[in-house]
Amino acid sequence: MIQLNYRDAKPIYEQIQDGFRKLIVTDSLSANEKLPSVRELAANLAINPNTISRAYRDLESKGYIYTVAGKGSFVAQRQEVDDSRQTELLEEFDEVVGELLYLSVPKSSLVERIEKLEGGKKD
Repeated sequence: MIQLNYRDAKPIYEQIQDGFRKLIVTDSLSANEKLPSVRELAANLAINPNTISRAYRDLESKGYIYTVAGKGSFVAQRQEVDDSRQTELLEEFDEVVGELLYLSVPKSSLVERIEKLEGGKKD
């Protein structure tokens, strides 16, 4: 389900978030599907339950999952996930494009790249 790389500089809780986010976005986990409990996942991955709790909290704050008291954590509805991820990615996009413009990359080059990506999507 989730693969951890202990040699990666990225914190374990972020690796867990990324793993679940990928599973959710690719529909490997469907809306309202129950996630493993914090204790269960911690035992499977042999890591501290607090690390799992942090990852789940962050995923919930970003709209990927929701928690029902006494029942567990579940995958959020697709539209909520899409809206959340779009907002997140557009913020990252703005930062990257801002830096590229600062580095004097011509606007036309950026537009060209976007159009190339869009063209590849249609194929």
